[in-house]
Amino acid sequence: MPEMITANRLGDGRVVYLDAQGGWAEEFRAGLVLESAGDGKTALARAEAAAKANLVVDPYAIELEMRAGHLAPRTLRERIRAEGPTVAAALRG
Repeated sequence: MPEMITANRLGDGRVVYLDAQGGWAEEFRAGLVLESAGDGKTALARAEAAAKANLVVDPYAIELEMRAGHLAPRTLRERIRAEGPTVAAALRG
């Protein structure tokens, strides 16, 4: 099952995704899709190094699945993290 590495950026707490260049993207679709277990271990090690450098907090792998023809986070929690708050913008103030 494909995976992606996610974390929270230390400076502002934003949800971020490890990208193909080894940086951190705020957009889910810019995250690096990992197809093999070996790729996942390598990417997670890179992410943990970023955590030790105080760039991100608590990196971990999330499982992805096909939804409506594109990859999306498999769990509801991760879909909420990727898509943002579940209340309408007008209600958030």
